Amino acid sequence: ENSLQKTSTCSSVNPSGVFVSPYALNLSSFTKLIKRLQEKHPGFSRNEIVEAVQEVRKRNKGVLSGLAISAIEEKASAIL
Repeated sequence: ENSLQKTSTCSSVNPSGVFVSPYALNLSSFTKLIKRLQEKHPGFSRNEIVEAVQEVRKRNKGVLSGLAISAIEEKASAIL
C-alpha cells in the first residue's frame, strides 16, 4: 500500500498556474532559489526558470536533494 502511494505521486499546477513539484519538499528554499534566479535572469519568466530547475533535477537522476542551492542555481543558469 505504501509503495503504491509513492509511485502515484504526480506533479500538479496550483490555482495560480505555477508548477508544483512533489519533490520540492523545502518550499522556502525552492522559493528563495527561484527568486535568486529571477534576479539573476530578469529576461526569463518564472515558468522558464522553474522549467530550468526541473531540468537540473532531471539531469541529477530525478532529485535535487544532496545538491547545494548554489550548485542548483549555477546549473539552472547554464540551462537558461
